[in-house]
Amino acid sequence: MTEHWLVGNQAAVAAERILDAAGICFARQGVARTSIGDIATAAGCSRPTVYRYFADRDALRQAFMHREARRLSQSVAMGFREIDDPGRRVVEAVLISLQGVRANPVLAAWFTSEDGGATTELAGASPIIASLTESLLPAGDPDGSARAQWMLRIILSLLLLPGGDEREERQLLERFVVPVVAPIAASSASA
Repeated sequence: MTEHWLVGNQAAVAAERILDAAGICFARQGVARTSIGDIATAAGCSRPTVYRYFADRDALRQAFMHREARRLSQSVAMGFREIDDPGRRVVEAVLISLQGVRANPVLAAWFTSEDGGATTELAGASPIIASLTESLLPAGDPDGSARAQWMLRIILSLLLLPGGDEREERQLLERFVVPVVAPIAASSASA
């Protein structure tokens, strides 16, 4: 197989192409059922080429998840940047995150009953996703890291076991999340 798209020093372009192909396969077949061979075929390269950029299937999945989390975090940040109230910011950030994942078939594929367990394990162990989640919370919280892990678990649980509709999810967040996050934000702002 000729790998003409790997000409020159284009490692970043090649890795992106492989991740793009992985996304297509994940949406079509599910994350668990997608093999490295499937991804190589979709990318137009060989399996050894995929392994040149990603040590194994877990490394590829993690790279894909990190790339998509960074992309999603940009749209989340744009969606709540003008909201001053810390409680409302958290609620809107979570709801925008949920909408972003659910509206994207590639991301939604990660939260099926078959793929949800692996997704939560990967996301829960990711320092990048923990950092992105922490950026949703008010700055200056000495428990920010632990609170971010808790928020990530809330987001993942709502993706795996969604509420009846956005209104219900908003009510749950306002009733059970804001009381925990908003007092921290208020004390950080007054300090």
